[in-house]
Amino acid sequence: MKFINYFSSSVMPLILLLIIVYGLIEKNKVFDIFLEGAKEGLNIVLKIFPTLIGLFLAIGLLRSSGILELIINVLSPVLSILKIPSEIMPLAMLRPISGSASIAVATDIMKNYGVDSNIGLIASTIMGSTETTLYTIAIYTGCVGIKNTRFVLLAALGADIIGIIASVLIWNILEF
Repeated sequence: MKFINYFSSSVMPLILLLIIVYGLIEKNKVFDIFLEGAKEGLNIVLKIFPTLIGLFLAIGLLRSSGILELIINVLSPVLSILKIPSEIMPLAMLRPISGSASIAVATDIMKNYGVDSNIGLIASTIMGSTETTLYTIAIYTGCVGIKNTRFVLLAALGADIIGIIASVLIWNILEF
């Protein structure tokens, strides 16, 4: 175990050292190339910053306004018929929007119900089988200036819905 800890702690410095040595062997100006990359990174951050502000604002409004609870209460009869635990619905609704919000909700589910409970297992599977779709699309399309994301959004949200439904079905079948 100590070897694994030592190895994992030393991998990043070794990779950086290898990059610098390779650049020197190839007679490249390593630091100048690094600075150019840093400038490009800052330009990308400046391009996507307004999108990130909008996403964070929307997430904050959803969580603090109580609209998530209202939607879950309205959907409760349908959820019970489909055997979908209403406890995972905040996670299912926030996962496509925000990774950090969904991690917070998943952590809360684990604390309240336990990691080995059916709800905890469903939440874990949802976290592994879905993506922060809106965030990812906003970042990637914002970087290259794509404005029309209609079909990408539909396909990605469809995949998220399938991941959520599959998570519930699998753990309802394997329920112990």
